[in-house]
Amino acid sequence: MSVIVFGPSFARRPNGGCAATNAMNTFPIDDAPKVDTKLDQAIDLFAGGIVFSLLLAMAALGLSLIFGTTGLTNFAHGELITFGALVAYLLDTMSGNIMLFGSNSTVVVGVLAAVIFGGLFGWAQERMLWRPLRHRGTGLIAMMVVSIGLSIFLRNIFQYVMGADAKQYSQYTTPSPMQIGPLEITSKQVIVALVALAVLVATTLALRYTRLGKATRAVADNPALAASSGINVDRVISIVWILGAALAALSGVLLGLTQGFDFQLGFKILLLVFAAVTLGGLGTIWGALVGSMVIGLFIELSTLWVPVELKFVGALVVLVLVLLVRPQGILGKAQRIG
Repeated sequence: MSVIVFGPSFARRPNGGCAATNAMNTFPIDDAPKVDTKLDQAIDLFAGGIVFSLLLAMAALGLSLIFGTTGLTNFAHGELITFGALVAYLLDTMSGNIMLFGSNSTVVVGVLAAVIFGGLFGWAQERMLWRPLRHRGTGLIAMMVVSIGLSIFLRNIFQYVMGADAKQYSQYTTPSPMQIGPLEITSKQVIVALVALAVLVATTLALRYTRLGKATRAVADNPALAASSGINVDRVISIVWILGAALAALSGVLLGLTQGFDFQLGFKILLLVFAAVTLGGLGTIWGALVGSMVIGLFIELSTLWVPVELKFVGALVVLVLVLLVRPQGILGKAQRIG
């Protein structure tokens, strides 16, 4: 009579071992999942914070330029960010595959379209809304209220056009991560960061060394004196609006590329943009960049200790604390009022 035994056999081998032990040695099983240390998490979060800071810096620089030349606190700036992501998404879904040099370049063309149409959208706002209000002598408080109404109007239009669901582009949605020592990063993050860094460097150099940049600084310092010296103030302001809106649109489409987006993309990060500009120093180019780096890195690294849902709150708390000590911001100059 034979006996059937279910389960691993522990019959002795000639060498004294057992079948189950030899099998485990031949095919080792590691049941313990790999757990990243705090240092590994901090390195990954730091890299993500750099990418987010650069994208935030583009939007903050655009807002700072507009505020510096016109004095307008534009609460509709967030919708300029969403507009860029929306333009690229509409081109991505409606045009089919756009082939350039034998490869699918639909999203790349969408990024370029977002920058172009974003700049045109900013010019249209300045030409049809803000310039007439400015020439009528409308106060800055009244214009700020108008920007709040414009923000609500545009946000509802975006929701009607694209719906309330989160959107993704057709390309580069799930890139494979690369392991560089303890750092895990994707090629998409690297490309997005390099594009943002190149745009920021080019913009700051242009504002520093070109005639347009000098004219922009002159209008920001004293519009009446700039006009009396032969500078076309309205033309300079129009160019600043084009540049600021194009930067915001590029920031929006790259944010959508890295994390997806919905119709409230710009509205969700608007306070962070204001925080970056205020923290760095209102109306200063370098202040917007420095403030964005501080806010972006703090937001990502703070998730080591606080829930992800509270990371934006921490950044705003830091803003309040810094402004209590240094109201003009990190790089702003103290001014006497009254």
